[in-house]
This record gives sequence, C-alpha cells and structure tokens, in this order.
Amino acid sequence: MAVESVIPPAGKPKWLRVKLPTGKKYTQLRGLVDKYELNTICTSGSCPNMGECWGEGTATFMILGNICTRSCGFCGVQTGRPSSVDWAEPEKVARSIKLMEIKHAVITSVDRDDLKDMGSIIWAETVKAIRRTSPKTTLETLIPDFQGIERHLDRIVEVAPEVISHNMETVKRLTREVRIQAKYERSLEVLRYLHDQGANRTKSGIMLGLGELEEEVLETMEDLRNAKVDVVTIGQYLQPSKKHLPVQKFILPEQFKKYEEAGYKMGFRHVESGALVRSSYKAHKHIN
Repeated sequence: MAVESVIPPAGKPKWLRVKLPTGKKYTQLRGLVDKYELNTICTSGSCPNMGECWGEGTATFMILGNICTRSCGFCGVQTGRPSSVDWAEPEKVARSIKLMEIKHAVITSVDRDDLKDMGSIIWAETVKAIRRTSPKTTLETLIPDFQGIERHLDRIVEVAPEVISHNMETVKRLTREVRIQAKYERSLEVLRYLHDQGANRTKSGIMLGLGELEEEVLETMEDLRNAKVDVVTIGQYLQPSKKHLPVQKFILPEQFKKYEEAGYKMGFRHVESGALVRSSYKAHKHIN
C-alpha cells in the first residue's frame, strides 16, 4: 500500500511553510553567529526550525570540514577530497558553544572515509573539549557509520554523550539509490552495537517522500526497535538542488501522525514525526 500523500505541486504545501524566526534568544544567537563567524548547520543548511531550536537553546554544529567523501543523493553537502584535519577544531567548537550559552548541542560531521580513524578521534576530542568548557551542556553526537569499525565507534561510546545518533535516512529498498556508499544492514549493526556497548541513548532518523511505501517505513521502524534504538525522527525530504533526487511525494500531516502512533506502540521512548522534523528537531527533549 502506498504512503498516503499528494503529488508535489508547483509550490510547497501549506504545512511546509514556516514563519520567519523571531524572539530575544534567537536574535542574540544570530548576532553571535554573525559576529564571530561561528559554523552551525542551522544557518548553513537553512533549517526551517532554526528559530524554534535556537529559542530553546539548542544548536547543531558540523565538524571535520564541509566536504564529504560520500555522494548521497539527498544531501546538499559538497562531495570531493576534504582538506586536512584541523586539530584545533575541538577547542573552537567548545568555545563557540560556551560563547552562545547553548544548553543542548548536537554535533554532526561529514563522512571522512579518507582518514584511518574515519575522524573518530576528532569526534571524541570535541566531546571532551565541550565537557571541559561547558559541563552543564548536554550533547547529542550524530555520527557517520565509520564503516562499522568497532574501535572507532568505541571512541564515541567512551566519551558518553547523552545521545548517540546515526541516521538510516531511508528504507531498505531505496538505500543504494539514496545513500550510495552506505549499507542498510551496516547502519542497523552500528546502532545495535552502540546500544550493546552501553550508549546512554541511541537515536535514528528517516526521510519520507522519496518513493517509499507505508509498509517499508513501518518495517524500517521495526528494524530500528529490534536494534534497541530509543528515539526515532521522521520528516519530509526536500530537494536541496536540481542535481539531487527529486521529491516524489509530499506526505500528509495525518500520515506523519500515524507513524508517530505506530512508533510508540513499537516501544520507542520518543518519536518525532512531522513534515518539518529534522534529526536535531526538539533534540533537547530526547535526553529525558
């Protein structure tokens, strides 16, 4: 059975329209980002939830550069040969978080398959630096799969962020087209391994509107629960540019609600399901 949805019209449906961000906290953070040229995914990715998240003291930072070694069909990050690692980056990110007085920080990165450690050392050092400078700030690490290499995953578990997240992005049938170098089963194994090694809380996310069927979405959610994932996010895919995979369908709000209800019945601790939901949406609530 196909996912209940509508064929994309010339413009976005009304439920994807958002108000311009406002508020004292947002204005304060926006000023700091501009003044100190701080790097957040919120601004570089033009996230529709930026105003809401910043108003709640949450922001997302990307480490290990802005060039990815993978070429996923959905992602707007540039693909190519990354620059050398900036070993001062952990302290820079930590300083930014302290300067912005962030209550909950989400850290993500490009894939660095070019590095022997896949970037895992910088990941661990970044968490340690934030703990030193902002001990009250809670953390979520949205990590790559590190090619499933356990010693790299162990580095993340050892620094004990409140949440460790790794996104499935799509259903099994579409993985090769959407994620290209990634593997569906490997991502599940990564999430299961993180749980088994004692991660505080694990999380994953998927996008809808790429041509998946309802039963495939539910199957992916079941796979995530079987991998002991605690939190799942489900949102609408939006095409970054004409070079990327097109939106096949816009999913109706009622269908997102249906997935939310199904997720809680499956036993997820927390489910975020809606057109504007992104990996870091309401991330501060996922630690409780």
